[in-house]
Amino acid sequence: MLAMTRHEAELYARDGYIIRRGLLGAGEVANFRDHARKQLEEEQSKGGVMSKGDREGKTTLLKMWTKAEDDKYGLLARDERMVDLAEDAVGKPIYLYSHKMTMKQPNEGGAWEWHQDFGYWYNYGCLAPEMMSIYVALDKATRENGCLQVLKGTHKLGRLNHIRENDQTNVEQEHLEAALKRFEHVYVEMEAGDALVFDGNLLHRSDANRSDTYRWGYICSYNAVENAPFKKVREYGNYEQLRKVPAGSFQQAS
Repeated sequence: MLAMTRHEAELYARDGYIIRRGLLGAGEVANFRDHARKQLEEEQSKGGVMSKGDREGKTTLLKMWTKAEDDKYGLLARDERMVDLAEDAVGKPIYLYSHKMTMKQPNEGGAWEWHQDFGYWYNYGCLAPEMMSIYVALDKATRENGCLQVLKGTHKLGRLNHIRENDQTNVEQEHLEAALKRFEHVYVEMEAGDALVFDGNLLHRSDANRSDTYRWGYICSYNAVENAPFKKVREYGNYEQLRKVPAGSFQQAS
């Protein structure tokens, strides 16, 4: 199954997210994760990976790509399963806005504070919140290793004001406190291969990784073609035609 079911579409509209269990099979996860772990940890040792700090001084490693090439990362971003889910979520023709790896190393990966992705995409020239992301868990994600958390239904609030704190862009405290009182707080625990499909205005965060396990996730964000940025602020995010590929194509890439 590629596209959203009617029930999934209803949940997405109501809650601002759905979880697609087993989007990637066990063999696909191993193929993608093992390649990424080897390559990106080697890049990190040479200073080729970004590091984002939290309030405690813990750091999350981050690798972002500006284009979807014909490597494993670019092919998974254009995998028909990902693209069909994203297009159903946005409801319009889409393109790949960005794709990145978030790497919470054992006992080290830092926290991400509450924010909406559209809270900063708006400042990058995207006028409308016709944007969303798919987070693919590459390791089992639990409360202990810093799984994603969401406030169910907060996508309906629209874009909230955000401020820059440490290395992060976070929602302002006053509105956050009100939202925490009114909306259900969900810990999104996932198995490797599960995918969280979520709206660009959904409030979300994650805790630090206080376990001895890895918590890596691959995140692809998509934008409506007609909502492409009106100005170039970043190297990524600018419109480029999306070339969808058959499911599992990334497994053949090096």
